[in-house]
Amino acid sequence: MASDYYLLKTEPTGYSFADLQRDSVTEWDGVSNPVALRNLREMKPGTKLIIYETGDVKSAVGTATVVSVNNDDPKNPLVTIKAGSPIKRPVSLAEMKADTLFEDSPLVRQGRLSVVPLTSAQYKILTK
Repeated sequence: MASDYYLLKTEPTGYSFADLQRDSVTEWDGVSNPVALRNLREMKPGTKLIIYETGDVKSAVGTATVVSVNNDDPKNPLVTIKAGSPIKRPVSLAEMKADTLFEDSPLVRQGRLSVVPLTSAQYKILTK
């Protein structure tokens, strides 16, 4: 089921939220997991995103919005995103795991999933 909100994981040494802000717009690529690819295909223009940095950071650090989705190649959807704002206070993975709002989230249950659907309530708590 498609969501209006997703969390995108990125390794900050490869492409950080600061890089996205510098570029303003980018194509989100490098996704190979079938579930993550399905999540990308379900996005639509205007979908709200949380950018989560992995590695040493392990926190939700910024927002973005889907500009366009091209599903012509079902194995490699082209999702263009636009940078939003930094999150006022980054939210760590430990904080998310401790919050019952995330107990059924693929973010917690499928730790290696790089494109994770969020509920409206989860998005709001990450951006407050």
